[in-house]
Amino acid sequence: MIISAPLAGDDPDQEADAQPEAEVRLLNFSVEQHGMRLDRALVDLVPEFSRSYLQQLIELGSVVLNDKITRKASQKVKFGDLGSIELRPTPQSQAFKAESMALDLVFADAHLLVINKPAGLVVHPAPGNWSGTLMNGLLGYDAQAFGLPRAGIVHRLDKDTSGLMVVARSRSVMDALVRAIAAREVKRQYLALAHGTWRGATDRAVETPIGRDSANRLRMAVVDLAVHGGKAARTDVALLANAAQGCLVKCTLHTGRTHQIRVHMASIAHPLVADLTYGGVEGAGMQRQALHAFRLAFLHPVTGLALEFHAPLPEDFSQALLSWGVQYNMDHT
Repeated sequence: MIISAPLAGDDPDQEADAQPEAEVRLLNFSVEQHGMRLDRALVDLVPEFSRSYLQQLIELGSVVLNDKITRKASQKVKFGDLGSIELRPTPQSQAFKAESMALDLVFADAHLLVINKPAGLVVHPAPGNWSGTLMNGLLGYDAQAFGLPRAGIVHRLDKDTSGLMVVARSRSVMDALVRAIAAREVKRQYLALAHGTWRGATDRAVETPIGRDSANRLRMAVVDLAVHGGKAARTDVALLANAAQGCLVKCTLHTGRTHQIRVHMASIAHPLVADLTYGGVEGAGMQRQALHAFRLAFLHPVTGLALEFHAPLPEDFSQALLSWGVQYNMDHT
């Protein structure tokens, strides 16, 4: 269902451009932050600023802890510690605002949301996209999201990848979902259109580390961990249909590295259609990488119920299959 998000606490008489030169915010560290590094605890208490920016403020002496200036981001905080932080507006902080947005909610209860994200929607503000993001829409949908890091977003999809995402509505549920993802208990499956006719076994596990591309810092790449920094990554790829122009595959994530499926598919000579960053070219009418997060399954962190959701193919993806002459039924995936 499509929900047009109302703006929580929107005041039409408020001057949107009125920003203070600086703001001193009081800090009261709770039991939830006990034992945390100072910079991580500040992310909880001042969620509209990035951790890297908060680290800069600590180094500049803008943080007072128990009546003493502290310049050590790794300092541990305790329950009951008091302090303050002097904040100055940044693009990141000003981006942390509610916006009215139509959200395609697949599931919603008091604890979490499951959203079908359209291609073209940026998930989180970043340079070049400080507004109009999913995070802004979540803040508009629910005022409680202001109290959560990243408005409850626990995993991301690339701007031009469509499909399912789960979003937390409380800190306890957010922590539980992050743990579940790290433990590989959240099942995430994608459909992809790739160049090249598939040959060989119909099922293949691609298990190669991924790190920043040393030749282009805007890209990721399969790396040798003995030489380059990176992290282990695994994607299971299953052939669903072959065509003269390429193949339709199902990709199952076991890890969640940046651009993982796109990098792994390119590494086995099957770059995604229209993925210009990783060797694909436009085709079948696709003008964005042909990747769709169609299935999401996990145990509800509060009720314990097994949840499973499916997102139908977007129109551009369906038309691409038709142009290739591929007959596909998602119900059989």
